[in-house]
Amino acid sequence: MILGKFDVAIIGGGHAGCEAAFACARLGMETVMFSISLDAIGNLPCNPSIGGTAKGHLVREVDALGGEMGKVADETFIQMKMLNRGKGPAVHSLRAQIDRKKYHSAMKRHLENQERLITKQAEIVKINVKDNKVKSVVTATGAEYEVRAVIIATGTYLKGKILIGDYSKESGPDGMFPANELSKCLLDLGITLRRFKTGTPARIHADSLDFDKMELEEGDEKIVPFSFETENVGKNLVSCHLVYTNEKTHKIIMDNLKLSAMYGGYAEGVGPRYCPSIEDKVVRFHDKERHQLFVEPMGLDTKEMYIQGFSTSLPEFVQLEMYRSIKGMERAEFMRSAYAIEYDCCDPTELYATLEFKNIENLYGAGQFNGTSGYEEAAAQGLVAGINCALKLKGEEQIILKRSDGYIGTLIDDLITKGTNEPYRMMTSRSEYRLLLRQDNADERLTPIGHKVGLISDERYQKLLDKLRAVDDEMERVSGINISPAVANPVLERYNSTPIKTGIKLCELIKRPELSYEKLEEIDTDRPELPDAVIEQAEIKLKYDGYIRRQFAEVEKAKKMEEKLLPPDTDYGKIQGLRLEARQKLDKIRPKSLGQASRISGVSPSDMSVLIVWLSSHKGR
Repeated sequence: MILGKFDVAIIGGGHAGCEAAFACARLGMETVMFSISLDAIGNLPCNPSIGGTAKGHLVREVDALGGEMGKVADETFIQMKMLNRGKGPAVHSLRAQIDRKKYHSAMKRHLENQERLITKQAEIVKINVKDNKVKSVVTATGAEYEVRAVIIATGTYLKGKILIGDYSKESGPDGMFPANELSKCLLDLGITLRRFKTGTPARIHADSLDFDKMELEEGDEKIVPFSFETENVGKNLVSCHLVYTNEKTHKIIMDNLKLSAMYGGYAEGVGPRYCPSIEDKVVRFHDKERHQLFVEPMGLDTKEMYIQGFSTSLPEFVQLEMYRSIKGMERAEFMRSAYAIEYDCCDPTELYATLEFKNIENLYGAGQFNGTSGYEEAAAQGLVAGINCALKLKGEEQIILKRSDGYIGTLIDDLITKGTNEPYRMMTSRSEYRLLLRQDNADERLTPIGHKVGLISDERYQKLLDKLRAVDDEMERVSGINISPAVANPVLERYNSTPIKTGIKLCELIKRPELSYEKLEEIDTDRPELPDAVIEQAEIKLKYDGYIRRQFAEVEKAKKMEEKLLPPDTDYGKIQGLRLEARQKLDKIRPKSLGQASRISGVSPSDMSVLIVWLSSHKGR
């Protein structure tokens, strides 16, 4: 049954699938997105939130490139907060509590209104490949669709299995059907699959909780949106709360440890290091007296409360006992039990930096299928896979984001170069250029790329240019204003800043750690009315000028290694002096440049010296 012809088929309707579908359709491709259930499109099966440390950066970068996640988050948030305000601007990260159902509905509506895009409820069981090139996809009912390219974004559905103690069931998240048959097809196509695991806490009825015993967590008074295009930002509608585990909680866990799916030997998959289950936390950090847990609403029209930090695969009776050991949860009633979920995913080192598979033309991977965890990481990969898929089908050059371009570039480079033995999570510490890759300047870094590929309109691009010009003008203005001691010293003394004896430029005062653009307002009498984003950018660039220049120098230094390209047909087995491990790793990854080769695990500095000499001697051949 050939039921249709499309340019691109997206397998999966999660965050990776949605961004891939939007990108392909907006770049002119006739696109079909398959989801096992249309009611699971844009689902938030675990935490009903978007953003967070480093993840907020990813959402803003997705928006800056022309993606959708930030806009839908702005449309459906119920509490917004900028994290890490007490630290430097490099780690400031937006986080939004989301109305889960409204997010799904909004994302589904946006997809349905998108030209050249159709969504279908179906399970894809086979990808047909001919002459090493994608030809069609087949559903479980036997329907076949001819396509020119496929993007796999299966999330945790691929041979998904729910684990609660010794109980297990083939299932996707939230009791959805799993995708059981596609794995065999992928293995037959020569794709390496591995087994990963993640988990989610129980959902508790709000009326069974005593919020008066918990610490209140409010949102920001002044809200910053995710999308650079959001003008009318909403307001905070709910409060979250903070509670802690205790000695009794830990004893319950340790007494029943062997009953958990992970410690009882029932789990096969590898779990995330940086988002562990509560039993894993108690075992690994046995010296900690308590662990913090956040009590978060799932939405405005439900009584379900999500307990962040309390994921577990222990049996239900143990879950209930340990939840009720928490202050404020003594009468907790479950609406959904906690569970772990295992699923199949690929080895991302089998992908190019474009996220296309090396051994099958026009087949792309994105999201948790590539070994990551998190909605934001998934959306970022889906967007890049969608852009590159569309560009390739149009005969245009695909984009490769560098590590210095953004966290998205860092994320993809880590995956394809180093691989991952556990669900990969983005963190600010993964980037060597994090002062350059701030969430506030994501538009400056990536919107020109989005405009070039066709996802950013001329109008939006012009607004960016106007903003950057305003930032430069304001930096030039404050750099030309001289402040006398008589004017400056009363303000300096108020903020415990060293008084001056001679005149000083206003920009030099702004650079002082204890001062700020806002605190110096009364001595800056001719200050123009400027948008908050312009002021923020100008102040950061002035205050951290020396550090920013240093990181730009590091980028230029690394750029030289990235520009030294390695021939794609290099036979590393014949290069004398390379260690055996290095030859094997280089042959598998097939790095594009010396820079990428240097980041491969198992390639030592001595191996790099050999490669540099070899490349120099073969230059021009």
